[in-house]
Amino acid sequence: MTDDVKTAFAHPERRAAAMAGDAGGDPPDRLLLRDHVTQAEIGAFHEERGRRQRLRFNIAVELAPRGGAGDDVDRILSYDRLVEAVEAELRAERLNLLETLAERVAGRILAEPQARRVFLRVEKLDRGPHALGVEIVRSAAAAAASPRPEPPAAVGPLVHLVAADRAADLARATDAGAAAEIFVLAPAAAPLPPAAGAEARLRIALLAVEQAAWAFADARRDVAVIATRTELDWAMRQGRRAAWAPAKLILDTPGAPASAEIGVIGAWLAETVGARGIVTHGTVAVPAECRVPQRAA
Repeated sequence: MTDDVKTAFAHPERRAAAMAGDAGGDPPDRLLLRDHVTQAEIGAFHEERGRRQRLRFNIAVELAPRGGAGDDVDRILSYDRLVEAVEAELRAERLNLLETLAERVAGRILAEPQARRVFLRVEKLDRGPHALGVEIVRSAAAAAASPRPEPPAAVGPLVHLVAADRAADLARATDAGAAAEIFVLAPAAAPLPPAAGAEARLRIALLAVEQAAWAFADARRDVAVIATRTELDWAMRQGRRAAWAPAKLILDTPGAPASAEIGVIGAWLAETVGARGIVTHGTVAVPAECRVPQRAA
């Protein structure tokens, strides 16, 4: 690529012109984070200690071909992963150098399977009437040759399995305690539409669970309905409460339960996301083989 650093943040037409003589054809797709401003304590000078200053990040990530990803958010690199990479490294420890911060953010992004190369610019905005910063380019191949140690695993969410006769009580609750919780709601005992096929019966039963999730979230304003793994991961990293609409994950995941019983799908979800525990509300049958710690509310 001709002068690819210079064109990293340029308009696609300029990048295409710069690559005109390259073998390989069209430029790779990119994911962009532009002008993301946050604050952190960073710097080697004495005057930079004990005070926060503004940092501006611009990040361009070259991506592997999408293949058959279609319009499925769980099969692409989500924009929020770029912001999370920045915030996670700023939380990890106080650093002296922007160079170190840039390396670590790039390394975290390149750990994503879709990322092939990262262009990253980080600037200090409060060191004078100008911006002072660094730019780096890092590739997945180079990152794989010198991997960083894995950070400690995050504590998983708490999964609540809620029987139909207990949902109203929980919907009125205003608990301000620990978040990072997922609620799996049993539907009200009502006849479901009849269906002859196993797939149709499963989909109908899952839709009933989703209706219960929406009703619960409507009553609990601190709870959002989530359906995709991307939404779920984001909500748990942010310490949010969520009601699970299970159809997409159940139907899209090989080996997922062929059942809509909340004890079965709730235990599967808890094991899938590495939950720290399961809390049952009312009469809920959790499979005996479930390895996640359990307690009754």
